[in-house]
Amino acid sequence: MSARILVIEHEPDDPPAWFGVWLQDAGCDLHVSQPWAGDVLPSDLSGHDGLLVMGGWMSAHHDDEIAWLTPVKQLIRQAHRDGVPTLGICLGHQVAAVALGGQVHKNPLGQQVGLTEVGWLDKAAEDPLFGAVATPRLGIHWNSDIVTELPPGAVELARAPRGEVQAARFGEVMWGVQWHPEIDEPLLRRWAADDPVSPAENGLVIEDELARVAAARAELDDAWRPLASRFAEIVLRR
Repeated sequence: MSARILVIEHEPDDPPAWFGVWLQDAGCDLHVSQPWAGDVLPSDLSGHDGLLVMGGWMSAHHDDEIAWLTPVKQLIRQAHRDGVPTLGICLGHQVAAVALGGQVHKNPLGQQVGLTEVGWLDKAAEDPLFGAVATPRLGIHWNSDIVTELPPGAVELARAPRGEVQAARFGEVMWGVQWHPEIDEPLLRRWAADDPVSPAENGLVIEDELARVAAARAELDDAWRPLASRFAEIVLRR
């Protein structure tokens, strides 16, 4: 048995990458939609058993500039209403929050960049998705915006060292994470080339941070492959 997951890719530099590989290894088929390249998003989620919304350079409020953001929010609201398992990563997490009535703004503490501890809250241990991974782990961050107010009924499940929302459950089978479980050092290097100022502003030497990410590859695989496998189980069960 396999399940079909709609993957919404907002830009070529943030594909499903390792997370997509792990989902396929766990028995899921991926339908990757690339609206940045001209793909037209499905009007609904019929024919799909799950939804994965990736990251991107844009803001969750850029509906006037990014034509597909409003349709993505409509798909998220449908998934929330119909119980379609959904995971938002970075921008996807923020878009889900806005779509469901939350707030997203620039981080007043500045950008989050590089490897950061995931600060699990007590409720994460009992969460259907995160329960199996709610132990000390590192996540790769690269974001300026954060969720500043969760939607009604949402539950915060992880908090960054400075206090920002790191993970949340938006519905019975809908989650968002602010970090990037999907990326590796080569992909992060492309992001650094496009945004060379951010690491320095955060007191990082980018080559040192890239080396740190490369050295943590096995640790990151061990940390986030189980998250993909668990999400796949939830999708397959549906």
